[in-house]
Amino acid sequence: MAATAVVALGLTGCGSPSSNNGNKPDSGNGAITTQTSSIDAAAKGPAAAVPGAKNGGVLTVYSASTPNTFDPTDTYYSDSLAIGRLLYRTPTQFVVRDGKSVLVPDLTDVGSVSDDKLTWTFKMQPGIKYQDGSEIKVEDLAYAIKRSFARDLYPNGPAYQMQYFKGGDTYKGPYVAGGDKFDGVETQGTDTLVIHLTRAFADLPFFMTFPLFSPIPQAKDTKADYKNKPISSGPYEFDTYTPGVELKLKKNPNWDANTDAARHNYVDGYDFKWGGEDVKTQQQVLNSNGPDASALNYADVDSTLVPQVTGDKKAQLVSGESPCTYVWQMDTTKIPLEVRKAIAKAWPYDQTWKAAGVSDLIGQKASTFMPPGVPGYQAYPAVTDLSGTGTGDAAGAKALLEAAGKTGFEVSWYYDNTKPISQQVSQVRADALTAAGFKVKAIGVTTADLRTKISDYSAPVNMAQGPRGWCSDWPSGGSWLPVMFQSHSVADQTSWGMQQDKTVDAQIDAVANMPADQAVSKWAGLDQAMMEKYLAIPFYYTKMGIVVGTNVGGAQGDPGAGMPAFYDIYLKS
Repeated sequence: MAATAVVALGLTGCGSPSSNNGNKPDSGNGAITTQTSSIDAAAKGPAAAVPGAKNGGVLTVYSASTPNTFDPTDTYYSDSLAIGRLLYRTPTQFVVRDGKSVLVPDLTDVGSVSDDKLTWTFKMQPGIKYQDGSEIKVEDLAYAIKRSFARDLYPNGPAYQMQYFKGGDTYKGPYVAGGDKFDGVETQGTDTLVIHLTRAFADLPFFMTFPLFSPIPQAKDTKADYKNKPISSGPYEFDTYTPGVELKLKKNPNWDANTDAARHNYVDGYDFKWGGEDVKTQQQVLNSNGPDASALNYADVDSTLVPQVTGDKKAQLVSGESPCTYVWQMDTTKIPLEVRKAIAKAWPYDQTWKAAGVSDLIGQKASTFMPPGVPGYQAYPAVTDLSGTGTGDAAGAKALLEAAGKTGFEVSWYYDNTKPISQQVSQVRADALTAAGFKVKAIGVTTADLRTKISDYSAPVNMAQGPRGWCSDWPSGGSWLPVMFQSHSVADQTSWGMQQDKTVDAQIDAVANMPADQAVSKWAGLDQAMMEKYLAIPFYYTKMGIVVGTNVGGAQGDPGAGMPAFYDIYLKS
């Protein structure tokens, strides 16, 4: 689910604390390495200064993909998460140190857990304020957590709380009768947040870096309208916002750097401009004429620009890693297994790679769901026709369809009809499947509508619903298999394949309930079992490769799914 890669693929979701995001330009061609995670419970603000950093100026940020919401409760796309770190403070936070992701305290400490592992206690930092100068209260944290259970209004945010928090499977949020009471969360005094679980969740402090845990005063909750002007607790706040087009941020005068161990506010503001063609704006950034010298594009650098960023403009390439995998999923409730196998047989992997503008700088061809960066990953032998490579076998696919009595089976998906790359990728896939005997219905929609359309599981399509990619929420298979492949994944809108299989649910739960050191070796076997069901076509594991203007300093990869660390960037002059 993130808007971090090629616009043709569209959308990848979630956060990803990768430990290997580099802060220097390089070729980007190395193999992806495994993540680690660590905690610095004693970290305090202010964050260590970025060497050479200066204050002032406005950073322009380009991307063709368009965030569809800035409601912290509903945020789960990588670009929205990265931008949200400028706006929202959360109980805990990630900071990048020497290219590694480290969990540090933010609004609270990193928590302590009871002996039975079912109760977590977090102590708040005193005196932290919202943009209007009012003090953040522990009740605001509790209310934000309760708000995340109103899935009818906020269906796109993370859903771990529904599985782990006590009463989370039945609680419907604060807007219903009796919604002020929830067994999963309580406050004690003026500074203590307590979370009660139904089962052990050792990764809870990592989960609490997500925006859904950012405080919201109940009296200022405007529900569906909150996304248009959320209340800031971070170093920046909304200035002006035109949904789908542009967001301008300005400094939050009530943010106190001395209380923040993770972020800076070097630039005076940010001007996010969405919807333009990435190749065009990437070239503008590389040319760095006028204002574009103080700009960056956060989409993956297009393959046509590789000669420049590996040549005389090498200093303008920022490389890093991102523990994400892009796929093209298939709805198993609408497409029978034999047809899914025929789709895989026909799949134009190599043509898609080329049409999407993917290069070794930004990707590594995939044959598994979990990427190599996740602990426990294994490069098991590729499942038949799911190797991530090849030009497709139209004749073989047609034979499979004929044998199944499914010649002319209709496949359908959404694509962005305003962007040439998206159109090219859709056409490549349509041509390959048509040649294999399928009837193809590719539905063009605007950039601004694409995320909403692919997030609608009741939409009249049977392929490529969201998320079209996934990134680790933290370094564990536990942020992959349970999220993507269990029955609840459909209701959570995080499903690959739309399967609802109680046997699979039990298999995944059995591993998830193991101690972390025992579970790590078990996830790959489940990954292979899911791949053998032909739930999705694997495409590539992501790397971060973005371009920045010549006046941009301090750019490095953010552990949040291969995005730039906006909070460390400064302008040289």
